[in-house]
Amino acid sequence: MDIESKKEKFVISRDFENGSEDSASFAPPKYISWIYKLDNFGIETRGIERVSTEERRSLAANKSSLNRFLHVFGLWIAACGGLTTMSSFFLPTLLFGLSMKDSLICGLISMNLGCLVPAYCSTMGPKSGCRQMVGARFLFGQWGVKFVSLICIVGGIGWSVVNCVLGGQILIAINNNIPLSVGIVIIGVISLVIAIFGIRVLLNFQTILSIPLIIASILFYVVVLKKVDYVHESNVLVAEQGFSGLTVRGNWLSFFAIGYSVTATWGSGASDYYILFPEETPSYQIFIVTFLGIAVPSTFVAIIGTICGSIAYAYQPWNDAYNNFGIGGLINECFKPWGRFGSFIVVLLYISLICNNIMNTYSVAFEFQLIDRKLAYIPRWCWAIVMTIIYVVLSVAGKEHFSTILSNFLPMLGYWISMYITILLEENIFFRSSIKTKTLHHNEFDEKANSDWSYNWSNWNKPKGITMGLAADLSFAIGVVGAVLGMNQVYFQGPIAKKIGDYSGDVGMWLCGGFTGVVYPFLRYWELKRFGR
Repeated sequence: MDIESKKEKFVISRDFENGSEDSASFAPPKYISWIYKLDNFGIETRGIERVSTEERRSLAANKSSLNRFLHVFGLWIAACGGLTTMSSFFLPTLLFGLSMKDSLICGLISMNLGCLVPAYCSTMGPKSGCRQMVGARFLFGQWGVKFVSLICIVGGIGWSVVNCVLGGQILIAINNNIPLSVGIVIIGVISLVIAIFGIRVLLNFQTILSIPLIIASILFYVVVLKKVDYVHESNVLVAEQGFSGLTVRGNWLSFFAIGYSVTATWGSGASDYYILFPEETPSYQIFIVTFLGIAVPSTFVAIIGTICGSIAYAYQPWNDAYNNFGIGGLINECFKPWGRFGSFIVVLLYISLICNNIMNTYSVAFEFQLIDRKLAYIPRWCWAIVMTIIYVVLSVAGKEHFSTILSNFLPMLGYWISMYITILLEENIFFRSSIKTKTLHHNEFDEKANSDWSYNWSNWNKPKGITMGLAADLSFAIGVVGAVLGMNQVYFQGPIAKKIGDYSGDVGMWLCGGFTGVVYPFLRYWELKRFGR
């Protein structure tokens, strides 16, 4: 794409600032104009711009509906059916001292509950043609969405650190001569290359790899279940800890927050992968394929991860491998009896980390463009490079603290996504119905808009055509109070969390969502009455 054809993008950026579509075109600053010449290499040039209804219909004419759904289903399988998801489910026994029964009940309920969040968020993609956080402008307003975008950036970088550190552990467990930092860099570089070339390459890459990754997970079942007799011994050791019932419930709640966060945090970018779907695509189809695409592979790997962690609690060779080399060392130890073939399977599981990391690198690049109008001048692929540099450096710095990163970082993401989905649900249910639209008609709302929730998506870049965001921003701030009261982290334990057992229990996700949900309808009603949008 040449400089001239890029002007449309900059008009969009200027229009969002002014709330008008009549602004004159202007070229990018001369000192960065050379960047756009690199777009000719076939990388995806679209940033936060909305994909129009006409463009989506044109693209849909070249691909069948079944083909589109198969690609996106393969994408979710590759991203969720590997070690990134599995890694959290090694921890309920090893870190929280839960029995096998408690671990499975807690993990599977929390994880599948979390799947509902991205499944619902994804339905906005075909209707809007907008990236997930671009659509969040209709909730948080022009300025509030900047803060939300920063949270998404932190979340995406955090997940990438998890992937990179685990990948480094795996390679060093296979070969002690390979520095951990090499495994980290390999994941970062491959993720970056695929993410740069955009959504079409990403979909094809993920779909192709989904099949060998499924096979690798099945073989992991085979090798782990050979030691399944140690689960009983593990349960005995857990019982001997002598935890009170309240302490067990506290640990249960703390792991519940982790399991929920593993899948729920996909909600921050779920609709990014459906913006090329035609607007007429039924929402229930999008919801089902997303829920199953995340829930099925996540459940599959979560079960074996939980079993493996429980066995490692009692089986000394696996326990030593975990203590010396982390989860990566534990996985490698499981496959040692299979020799070189076992090492090959471990490498396949290593590749699953890349599949997950690609999606982080791809989606988070858009959040940088939402922070400020001037940052939208910089192409998406440039921000992907910036993000990769950041998380590779952080991964090298935190490579010795994998379990700490997981147990303290994931619940924090669960807090914010709980507040976001609460606001989104209440906005759609209480304020975007056809009746409300007719009663509270304004340029943000459109009675004739072809949308389930009566959004006028053409206003995505017009601050005067969307909400001011006061209700969502204030509700979010109040929700933070709930998170602080209920959080159970190394650096802070809320007063309510402290009352749940000897080690406290994390109820921050419940309290922040509850606080937000109670106040948002009242604040939003006031905002509509006071400002009309």
